[in-house]
Parts: sequence; C-alpha cells; structure tokens
Amino acid sequence: MVLLTACILTASCSYTPLDPRNTNDLNDNENTDFSKRKTIFGDGGFNFLGDDSNNGGNALGVNSFLWRASLETISFMPINTADAFGGVILTDWYSPPESPSERFKLNVYILGRTLRADGVKVSVFRQLRDRTGTWADATVPNVTAPKVEDSILTKARMLRHQTLTSK
Repeated sequence: MVLLTACILTASCSYTPLDPRNTNDLNDNENTDFSKRKTIFGDGGFNFLGDDSNNGGNALGVNSFLWRASLETISFMPINTADAFGGVILTDWYSPPESPSERFKLNVYILGRTLRADGVKVSVFRQLRDRTGTWADATVPNVTAPKVEDSILTKARMLRHQTLTSK
C-alpha cells in the first residue's frame, strides 16, 4: 500500500517542459479574447465587485441608491453591523433624548440590486424601561416600519435623480 501511494505521488509530480522552439506555447494568451469565451460564470464571466451597468448596483451586492439612502436615513442611530454585499444594516439600541425610558432598534434589509418599492424591508423593535430599570419589549405601531421604508425609498429616488441629472 505504501509503495502504491509513493508511485501515485511521484507520477503526479511529473514535469513536461515547454518546447523552446515552439513559440505558440508561450503566446496562446495574446490572441485569446477572454471576454467572448464561454465560462461556468455565464456571459461576461465573474466580476468580483459587481456589475457597474446594473441599475445603480456599482461595487455593492445591492442597489447603491437604496444602500446610501438607508445609511443616511438612519444615521442618527448607532450602527452595529453594515454588510454592503448582503444588504443588511443592524442598528444598536437608540434612546431619543426626549424619552430616555424608551429605546428603538432597526434592522434594514435591502432585497436586491434594483431600485424598486419592494426593495427594502425594515424591522423595528421597541423597549420600555420599567421602574426597576430593566428593559421590556413593547409593541411597535404597525405604521412605523412602512414609514421608515418610505423614507428610505424617497431618499433613494432623490439620490438616483441627482445622479442622473449630474451626468
């Protein structure tokens, strides 16, 4: 068994030198148009940073207008996590100065690379502090998350309009 393994390892390490008289071995890549070549990644190949031509996608995994609008809309809250490729923004708890016994947390999900009305989803969490100083979950009015989503979408449309008019 040891002899068989040694033979396989030795055979896999074989070396075939290029023929120095054959210049085709060295220049094959010069005449190859790699952009027209079929690959497992489909037309255009694999672009690690995203496709710039895809409706404001730029180098993000999600729509750049929605991403920027989300960050600007919730900029008053401390951001815990922001993943531009996955389209997730998680805030830390925020207490408004006018009501220190109440705090909020947002989870913003950007759902795609296109600027659409259903392209962003917001989850809102609310807690109230009781007399003992502990925080307890509280209900959030049903209109809160859609209002934040609408604000993000409005800002994203404004950013897109500014970009288009500046060109």
